[in-house]
Amino acid sequence: MNRLWILWLALALAACSTAPISEPVQTPPPAPREFRAAWVATVANIDWPSQSGLPVAQQQAEIVALLDRAQALKLNAIVLQVRPGADALYPSAIEPWSEYLSGVQGLPPEPFYDPLALWIALAHERGLQLHAWINPYRARHASARSPLSALHIANTHPEAVKAYGDTLWMDPAEPAARQQTLDVVADLVQRYDLDGVHLDDYFYPYPVAAAPAASAAPSAALELDFPDLAAWTRYTEGGGTLTRADWRRAQVNQLIQALGRQVHQIKPWLLFGVSPFGLGRPERRAPGITGFSQYDRLYADAETWFASGWVDYLAPQLYWPIDQKPQAFATLLDSWAKENALARHLWPGLFTSRIDASSKSWPPQEILHQMTLVRQHPGSSGHLHFSMVALAQNRQGISDLLQSQAYAAPALIPASPWLAQDAPAAPTLQIQAGAKRLQIRPGAGSAVQCYAVWKRFDSGWRFDSQPAARDSVELSADPQWGPVRGVVVSAIGRTGGEGPRVAAPALP
Repeated sequence: MNRLWILWLALALAACSTAPISEPVQTPPPAPREFRAAWVATVANIDWPSQSGLPVAQQQAEIVALLDRAQALKLNAIVLQVRPGADALYPSAIEPWSEYLSGVQGLPPEPFYDPLALWIALAHERGLQLHAWINPYRARHASARSPLSALHIANTHPEAVKAYGDTLWMDPAEPAARQQTLDVVADLVQRYDLDGVHLDDYFYPYPVAAAPAASAAPSAALELDFPDLAAWTRYTEGGGTLTRADWRRAQVNQLIQALGRQVHQIKPWLLFGVSPFGLGRPERRAPGITGFSQYDRLYADAETWFASGWVDYLAPQLYWPIDQKPQAFATLLDSWAKENALARHLWPGLFTSRIDASSKSWPPQEILHQMTLVRQHPGSSGHLHFSMVALAQNRQGISDLLQSQAYAAPALIPASPWLAQDAPAAPTLQIQAGAKRLQIRPGAGSAVQCYAVWKRFDSGWRFDSQPAARDSVELSADPQWGPVRGVVVSAIGRTGGEGPRVAAPALP
């Protein structure tokens, strides 16, 4: 046996020594995977439309410009705010048109179009996922100016809406408020070809300062308590035993769990994600980490949602610089990763809009360094930029830097194997007669979200991805890499599963 082993080893070494060193590897490497997204905020016209009441043609031109920039940067997802405050950026029988679109709540665009349908179609044409971002409880933002529509929940279910500071808020403990949000999400998921549903960090509202009493000490810090006494009284008189804080957290937990279950019952491939405030529960924080507690003040138990698998991805808003020790970026990223018991996606939010013209502006390198930390962490596989306006304006050259450095090559969205298994069948490849193009025909079965395409040049493999609607591959020589020597294609399903790889026939 020893002699046979020695002989086999000698033959193997001889084969290696005689193989030409310059011979290209015949099998392409794994496809790169990274979630690369940007939030598009509609509230107060932060990102889109740039102001309310714009002509429809200008609204649509802005959509195209934002998506073109996202595609040029090699992002692979957009998170679009479609419900900023119990209103809708799409036609809805449940909630009124948003005033951030037309200037008047309840007024549709004229001439009529469906903004969400257009966003989805144009995003998918460019190979971008589109996640619908909703605010689960806010009923009216402080920036709103037009009268409430008759369809608004403050008019249809006044018992579910409470005034708090300068906003209106749906009471998380009122059944009508919870049902409204569930109905909105069900309607969105059923009617639109979405890739995900996304919640932001607003649950119970951020605390609002109360006017101090005349007898109060000058340093006394008072806060308005959220006016949920009616629901709390019903609970205690019905025999409830939770503390008020735990009871409030239970209301939010019920909504998060119900939303995730509902989304997956309607469309098992959809991603459900939440973007909570970036600081976790105080008792679970690393030494030296201090600051606002969403667990105690917003009644958001994000650790439970993540550890229990109620969400497919968590995008904690890590909106502090790397060197800010009380909210150290790397430490917070590691803390959230440790809460991920079921290996869901951790895609932190980055404060890219902090790059601006103010004296407090971050240098673009801060965002690039944060991206490096995220890429180096084994528990994270992507990130989101807040918000798209900073990238659209190329503030301090951030988009140029991303395009030339961090996003020099495209990437697929990480797979979600706990969702519906959907690796598509192998595509059929055929050289188009008389043309330097490779035709792709999908196999039968699972839907194809995009194609992974590897082209082999003399210097090695180059990866690209393209939307499923683009059914051919250009075979002409590349100005930088030279002639195409081979092509391999695989189909990617709605949850990111990769089907069999197929090599193209002999190229012309």
